Amino acid sequence: MKVLLLGNYENNRQQSMQRFAELMRQGLTAAGHEVRLVRPPVVLGRLRRGETGLAKWIGYIDRYILFPPLLRWQKRWADVVHIVADAVYIPHLHGKPYVLTCHDMLAIRAALGEIAAFPTGWTGRIYQRWILRNLRKAQVVACVSQQTGEELQRLAGLAGDRVAVVPNALNYPYSPMKNDEAMARLKALRLDGTMPFLLHVGGNQWYKNRPGVLRIFAELVKRPGFEPHRLVMAGKPWPAELRQLAQELGLQSRALELVEVANEDLRALYSTAEALLFPSLQEGFGWPIVEAQSCGCPVITTNRAPMTEVGGDGAIYIDPEEAPSAADSIVTALAERERWRVAGFQNAVRFSRAAMVAGYVQCYRAARQLVPNATEKAEAVS
Repeated sequence: MKVLLLGNYENNRQQSMQRFAELMRQGLTAAGHEVRLVRPPVVLGRLRRGETGLAKWIGYIDRYILFPPLLRWQKRWADVVHIVADAVYIPHLHGKPYVLTCHDMLAIRAALGEIAAFPTGWTGRIYQRWILRNLRKAQVVACVSQQTGEELQRLAGLAGDRVAVVPNALNYPYSPMKNDEAMARLKALRLDGTMPFLLHVGGNQWYKNRPGVLRIFAELVKRPGFEPHRLVMAGKPWPAELRQLAQELGLQSRALELVEVANEDLRALYSTAEALLFPSLQEGFGWPIVEAQSCGCPVITTNRAPMTEVGGDGAIYIDPEEAPSAADSIVTALAERERWRVAGFQNAVRFSRAAMVAGYVQCYRAARQLVPNATEKAEAVS
């Protein structure tokens, strides 16, 4: 099968989407399919890079004015087009089978006023409604979790036979790292490998609940046996309000910031941490859960979907908004740390690249059945 993967605009700096597109390219190629990965080229975006202000609007010209004619030409080669994330390209795929991956519905829900903690400006509301209008026309949408699929059906009104659930696979081969190598990497990160620590991985989006991470950890270190623990927060730089909260909670010397950690360094952190503390309020999927489990790191996460879907029977579940009770649950659960390490390994095997690719191939076949003459047209062009 000839698959045209439509990736994200590079200036968006959405690293997770770039990794997902590359994961699909590698997986489909390994499964014997012909694959082309295309992205909106950075043309005017060379003048100003970024995701806000004038740079954002310049990027829109590259993405939605300059790129569509090129996409209409490129699609002729393919048996099926796989849109990695951006539903606004759907009108340019008329007559061609296509599948769209829906990673989450958070921005659309916020634009519709469903998430009070995440207000959206008027231009953002227009943009998200544009996306939602196109989602309603989609042939086949693959959602990364059952929770995301249910939200999509509720908001877009898509029939159940047009929505599939295809969980993500690991976008990097995370596995336990040998202790000597891991300790060397911790030392290079200026971490004391002799000090026990909990790990958090994530950005500063409201739903990542970084303030909640600090509050839970502040309660945890009050418990017997956890006084020497440290907290390592890997991801985006801390905003000023997070630094202030750490100071108010007396965590200045206990909570450590690591910015833009490389995959192998992150693997070392997962392999040596006491546990991953991942109390997100909402997610589309939650990659760090599977990453940590694949490295033998016990996972503490939120007792709601999709975290419960992804963590399965291999995670410790807490209420992310009740720090004292969360800390008590963590103390009890980590008394059986080896049990959670083994259970995490067993759960993580569900998220293989082969399983993900097989799920998408089923979606491609379903889309091709909706446009029966497209294959003959593609063969005539090639």
